[in-house]
Amino acid sequence: MATGAGSWRGRAPKRRPETLQDAAWLEALFLAHGDAVRSYVMYRCGDADLAEDVVSEAFLIAWRDRAAVPDPPVPYLLGVARRVLAGQRRATARRDALAARLADGLDGAGPEPDAGGFEGLELHEALSRLPDHDREALVLVGWCELSNVEAAQVLGCSQVTFAVRLHRARRRLRAELDNAERPGESTVRAAAS
Repeated sequence: MATGAGSWRGRAPKRRPETLQDAAWLEALFLAHGDAVRSYVMYRCGDADLAEDVVSEAFLIAWRDRAAVPDPPVPYLLGVARRVLAGQRRATARRDALAARLADGLDGAGPEPDAGGFEGLELHEALSRLPDHDREALVLVGWCELSNVEAAQVLGCSQVTFAVRLHRARRRLRAELDNAERPGESTVRAAAS
């Protein structure tokens, strides 16, 4: 055992003491300022469960980026909490809008070609035929309304790489849309030949 302890000490990761110090730092930060951040978030949203989630996320962000936390940390923490809450609200709005769209689509009234809904149906079908990486690039820009820079951050690639992916995805989508047959065309072509 003595040999193991000596060899362990020689190979001990340098990160471990920092992790303990970081945990103590986070605990002290939370004990000193957690109530202030929680009351601010409660004032902004009025929902205790959402406030707890936002406070947790804000302190997690502060812990991950602890080098950027200034000496009076409260303004920084409140700013982080404000941005997290805004992100939560955007996500909720997107979720609600998607649920409403899905509910409208499930009511049995499908899009009618003469009502202008055919293009949406055709687009949906063309998107479903694309590979996942193409569909993801198009959805990030078209559905989530992210910029190329933001979408590149989501995918973990450079802006130039994402721009190329998006260009290729758009080209493939155009090809799918050009190759798509409209209802009735196949019967007309079959009757003509």
